Amino acid sequence: MTRWEALGQTIIPADDPAPRVMGIVNATPDSFSDGGRYLGVNQAVEHGRRLIAEGAHLLDIGGESSRPGSEPIGLDEELRRILPVVEGLAGAGVFLSVDTTKAEVARRAIAAGAAIVNEITAMTGDPEMARVVADSGAGVVLMHMQGNPRTMQDAPHYDDVVAEVYEFLARRVEWAGSVGIGPDRIAIDPGIGFGKTMAHNLRLLRNLGRFATLGCTLLVGTSRKGFLGKITGRPVVERATASAVSALLAAADGARVVRVHDVGETVDAIKVWGAVRGWERSETP
Repeated sequence: MTRWEALGQTIIPADDPAPRVMGIVNATPDSFSDGGRYLGVNQAVEHGRRLIAEGAHLLDIGGESSRPGSEPIGLDEELRRILPVVEGLAGAGVFLSVDTTKAEVARRAIAAGAAIVNEITAMTGDPEMARVVADSGAGVVLMHMQGNPRTMQDAPHYDDVVAEVYEFLARRVEWAGSVGIGPDRIAIDPGIGFGKTMAHNLRLLRNLGRFATLGCTLLVGTSRKGFLGKITGRPVVERATASAVSALLAAADGARVVRVHDVGETVDAIKVWGAVRGWERSETP
């Protein structure tokens, strides 16, 4: 197994098989699942603390929606949304991640207490992002996305989705190494729902083991996404069970981190799985 490190600290030891749960804190008015619910600083910080109480090991804080069809926002607005939330949750006992494509947001969030940059363009957008990550020692998530959030679901197409996503992430990991960001600081994310049809998502989930061979931590985010709605027929707010099941299946196939809205349900599912596997101590004799 691989380890994941940030700012000189170990996020996940190489010898620990237990997957980590990353809770989502959206300080946005328009995210697909909970946009507007935690837009105020106090509400977002409260929500983050609640996710920690439910068992989140990491929190991912975002101020710009990346839902299909979303429009980008300016630097000042993103900073206004994110920084007070990072500051409010710094020192809460978990690793903080900032979900951004802007190097200046990443730089200031790291200074405020974040340890990880969750970068949906895999550092292909802002040319300064790699320098910020490399110089700070932060961890980074490199995600695959076809197109951009505004257009990515218009007509996604691949000749071989698994091979193409794998090759893209392999190139980005190699490039990150060339600018001083080693594999122990990288998590890779195949980008479920980011420029993919339901068939593409399912093929990626069936082949997660291939991505685990890249030598980096594997992170997967399926939480409440549209393909789960197509499978179950349930609206976004009723997909907690489907989300927990898909997260557990991803963990069973090599994901070391699962990014979720429904932390409590996912933590419970992993605890049961871990008790059966023998690496999570059961409280019941």
